[in-house]
Amino acid sequence: MATFAAVEEQLDLITKGAAEIIPLEALRERIAQSRAKGVPMRIKAGFDPTAPDLHLGHTVLIRKLRHFQQLGHTVIFLVGDSTALIGDPTGRNVTRKPLTREQIAVNAETYKEQVFKILDREKTEVRYNSEWLDKLGFEGMIRLAAKATLSQMLERDEFHKRFQAEQPISVHEMLYPLVQGYDSVMLECDVELGGTDQKFNLMRGRDLQRDAGQPPQIILMTPILEGLDGVQKMSKSLGNAIGIHEAPSEMYGKVMSISDELMWKYWTFLTDLRGSEIAAMQAEVAAGRLHPMQAKKNLAWGIVRDFHSAAEADSASENWAKQFQQHAVAENLEEVVVQLVDAAIADAVTLKRAQQDSNAEIPLGTAKLAVALGLASSTSEANRKRNEGAIRIDQQVQKDVHFLCSQRPARIVVRLGKRSKIAVIS
Repeated sequence: MATFAAVEEQLDLITKGAAEIIPLEALRERIAQSRAKGVPMRIKAGFDPTAPDLHLGHTVLIRKLRHFQQLGHTVIFLVGDSTALIGDPTGRNVTRKPLTREQIAVNAETYKEQVFKILDREKTEVRYNSEWLDKLGFEGMIRLAAKATLSQMLERDEFHKRFQAEQPISVHEMLYPLVQGYDSVMLECDVELGGTDQKFNLMRGRDLQRDAGQPPQIILMTPILEGLDGVQKMSKSLGNAIGIHEAPSEMYGKVMSISDELMWKYWTFLTDLRGSEIAAMQAEVAAGRLHPMQAKKNLAWGIVRDFHSAAEADSASENWAKQFQQHAVAENLEEVVVQLVDAAIADAVTLKRAQQDSNAEIPLGTAKLAVALGLASSTSEANRKRNEGAIRIDQQVQKDVHFLCSQRPARIVVRLGKRSKIAVIS
């Protein structure tokens, strides 16, 4: 019989960063039952492999799974290889483009590789919902579909808005909440995790478990994590994300670029510290015993350590300090090869002459270079940052539209805000 920590001690870690728990008292009771019987709870989070890589926003749920795992409970990492064929309509005002089985399989393997940077591989139950959904058959799907009405589905925010706007809603999209709920029945879940935007889907699991004679699962929802801008949801398409496969120095620098206010959210959602420990750290900052920058450095170091190693976190920290606090050039800045044609502001004749003569002066676009290096998501954003004096080239503030490059190949250190890269102009 397994031994578990006291109920309140478990809740201190489990409830950290939770936006809503339905119902909280049932979770307390379920933990107490688990502890009394010495039987771990079954905790599920599902991930549809619709893209090949993850960013830190995706890891909020994975880290919450880790917290349950640390407390001794059974964690189920559910790969939605069948539900990915439908595409989760959450947050979508259009129908998702369907993926092939081959694309889903490749993405699923990449997901597994990435999540085990956080979860303990040996203690994680990996399941695929194709195990039961592909066997459901026509009759089974009809019986499942009969457990919900059209009016219930139209209560879902995404569907309601699209219906009112006379935008298409495919019938197969309405099956998604039901099959997600059916996953919970088949796995006999005690707790399911999801973002606040997943509430409609998560509630269907409670309904279907109740219908199947199972105790309805408790729902634990986490907020949507803001990206580097502190405003928009973290998203690669918005250029405000931190990918978990990014280089250590890049990851460290991005964390150091966030606001002090956002830092506390990252401490809450992206680390294993308990809520009480984070509150104690905030009190230290408020009392002046801990500088906010040091707290942020500790955060950046810990995140790099989790996805790379302690040695690489040390190196990233040292290089960040050398670059931004000691005004020297870091030793391991990422180098990006930029073709002349992608960086130059010149007519075709001038560009051709420059390509023939490596000593010919050629004007390079400040904004174009920042975008080519991935320091800005668009030329309009880069131009705005340039006007604000936020772009430095070789340690000098660059407010001009272009600057002259007179020798190639050239190595140019470009800094936007707190992030820097080396452009190798060929």
